[in-house]
Amino acid sequence: MVKVAEEWFAVCGGCEISILDIGEPLLDLLPQLDFVHIPVLMDHKLFGQTGEGTKIDIPKADVGIITGGIRNEENREVALEMRKKCDIIISLGSCANFGGIPALANMYPNEAILDTVYSTTASTEAADAPSNVPALTDRVYSVNEVIKVDVSLPGCPPVPDWIVTALVSLLESKPFSLPEKSVCDVCPTVREKKTDSTTLRRPLQNAEFTTGRYDNMRCLNEQGILCLGPATRAGCNYSAFASAEEQVPRCVKAYMPCRGCFGPIRPGANPMVDMMGAISSIGLDPKQIEDRMATFNRFIGSGRLRPLPTRR
Repeated sequence: MVKVAEEWFAVCGGCEISILDIGEPLLDLLPQLDFVHIPVLMDHKLFGQTGEGTKIDIPKADVGIITGGIRNEENREVALEMRKKCDIIISLGSCANFGGIPALANMYPNEAILDTVYSTTASTEAADAPSNVPALTDRVYSVNEVIKVDVSLPGCPPVPDWIVTALVSLLESKPFSLPEKSVCDVCPTVREKKTDSTTLRRPLQNAEFTTGRYDNMRCLNEQGILCLGPATRAGCNYSAFASAEEQVPRCVKAYMPCRGCFGPIRPGANPMVDMMGAISSIGLDPKQIEDRMATFNRFIGSGRLRPLPTRR
């Protein structure tokens, strides 16, 4: 029996839904797993069930799963306790691995964010920021910036079949890793390596496609619809029950451009630089993208986004 602890930080809860979306294979896994701490499902409090504890305490576990980025001092403290008590740490989802959407806040100082939320927003009655909650960290951190992570499973949300594959690999003491391929490497659309239009279109504008087919749909970037596939890791389409030909990237399967939720193709890659090169090479002008920094780093702001210096 493998003991499992799970914690969620700055996250929406979609990663936990992905665990439930495993479906029937989860029934085969559950008899081998003993969840000793998972706040989203069971009432196990950090300071004891009646608040008698004086410090954060998480039960000893073989595997620790963390979702969400680290946004406040409590998140940081719990992450350190998880690392101390868990033999293996899995960071699940793009928020845990790269900061995710919450890390877009890294483009602004905390003071500016709090002022906007509590004081200057038109729909909010002006008030002081709350003082009885854990203090914010200076920015949003990915889990691996604070503690050592053993297995990384990105995605927004992560793919249920990847979660199963990772857990089974751990149960069987086998190595696990994601392929280092781009979304373009597995995308079935047709590429001519040039665009007929030099004007970028809005991402929600309809692409040209034949319903039910992908092999005759032209590359979305070449259609002038910004797709982050060239700089995004493949894997969002993984299914243990489908052939490689059937595993069309999730956004492309809906005839929509990739938004980059699986993160960079490999550690250390710079999606902003990669995307600037990719779209320039087919004749598009990156200057048409008004907010290039946020657009190209939408899901990976923990390591890429910082407040811009004030212009005089």
